[in-house]
Amino acid sequence: MVWVPLLLVAYVVAGVGCVRVCRASLAAGPRATPGGADDLTVCEAAYLAGGPLRVTDLTLVSMHRARRLLLAHTGWATVVDASGGGDELERAVLGAIGPGGQSPIPAVRPVVAAAESVRLLAEGLVERGLAVSEEDRREVAAGVRAVRAGFLLTLVLGTVAALLVPAEERGLVVAAFALPLVGSGLCLLIGRVEVYPYTRWASPAGQRLLSGLSSADPLTALATRGPAVLEPELRAALRD
Repeated sequence: MVWVPLLLVAYVVAGVGCVRVCRASLAAGPRATPGGADDLTVCEAAYLAGGPLRVTDLTLVSMHRARRLLLAHTGWATVVDASGGGDELERAVLGAIGPGGQSPIPAVRPVVAAAESVRLLAEGLVERGLAVSEEDRREVAAGVRAVRAGFLLTLVLGTVAALLVPAEERGLVVAAFALPLVGSGLCLLIGRVEVYPYTRWASPAGQRLLSGLSSADPLTALATRGPAVLEPELRAALRD
């Protein structure tokens, strides 16, 4: 019965992983009744579709088209109009570029993405049940990794156990390891449908609102689909 300790390890690892991902998905579930599609601004849509960096890209392109900023295909941002005005996001961009009025875009993007205005935008979406908080997203991702690790470990331990016993006992060993293996596999399959949405920026409710937005407006298209919709010069400017 040398394989029994291996079986116990497999049961414990698989069980812990399944419980962890289930708890994380329940904690990340909807906490508020979302508003209608009209309540979703273009900046909020950008966050739900691509997170803080998408919000940054949207703000940079918006300022470029308003001739407050020049985005060069070489990857540099130059301030054209710093006379004031604009919202908190635009002021965060100007602050990230600095008093010199020029900065590499790859250096500007993470600074703006970490700005207070972006954090407040994210918190508002989380409170409305449209976005998944960073903590919940980490927990769900860790839970999925734990289930995947449990599945692989059970497969390895079952193979090792089957090789350690005589041929006439292998049927019993395979049957014993089948339960944690199938349990982990089913948890991974369910997680792909029910849990995976919570590893994204938008909750299922937020994703439904995103799917209802029209991409006719260029900024909305950028918010929902990313820099791929931009003209080649701006795509080159935003490339890391």
